[in-house]
Amino acid sequence: MALLREFCAENVERVPAAIAAGAGRIELCDNLAVGGTSPSYGVIRAAVTIARKTGVAIMSMARPRGGGFVYSADEERMMSDDIAVARRLGVQGVVFGCLAADAKTGEATVDREMCARLVEVAHRPVISDAGVEVPPAAVTFHMAFDELPERRQLEAIDFLAGLGVERILTHGGPATTPIMDNLARLRRLAEHAAGRLAILPGGGITFENAQLVADALGVREVHGTKIVRLG
Repeated sequence: MALLREFCAENVERVPAAIAAGAGRIELCDNLAVGGTSPSYGVIRAAVTIARKTGVAIMSMARPRGGGFVYSADEERMMSDDIAVARRLGVQGVVFGCLAADAKTGEATVDREMCARLVEVAHRPVISDAGVEVPPAAVTFHMAFDELPERRQLEAIDFLAGLGVERILTHGGPATTPIMDNLARLRRLAEHAAGRLAILPGGGITFENAQLVADALGVREVHGTKIVRLG
């Protein structure tokens, strides 16, 4: 099976060129300088219009701000609204990640209740702006996953798979580490996921090393801002 290259796009400026260069899916966001935030209504609509002509899926980020991944009730409502709007506009998937601090240790852990509520918003029946019912959106849990201590990552996979999350985007280690140094950890994560959800490697993967990384991990999808060769 051909390798699926997910292109991380800030706005829509480079989306047509990325699709032409071989991107099989687009993660759409804004403000990549802070790791990505929710794109606007107009940006989502424009990207969906472009993608419909090619059959390429759009995954829309739901993140109200940069910084950490522990969110207030108000911020959860923002993410819920962003997911609902993106779905009505016709995206195939949404991307988010919510963490909490363990009450005893202070360690980062998945905010299970918030994630469950947002997955429900992503999966519930919705009528699009065109007046037709749209299918459930695929859910990617983003690199908030990499904030979890290693010992909590396997239990997070179990929980997210049980919720119906389709994939986890992860660098396999701190963002400052080269992707090639994280292959062993990424492989262990993929083996633990065991087909229940996809481990989507990202961060430092380019059009030059994408196939090498995928072959080393036995994965079918890779992610990045340079995942395809652009002019």
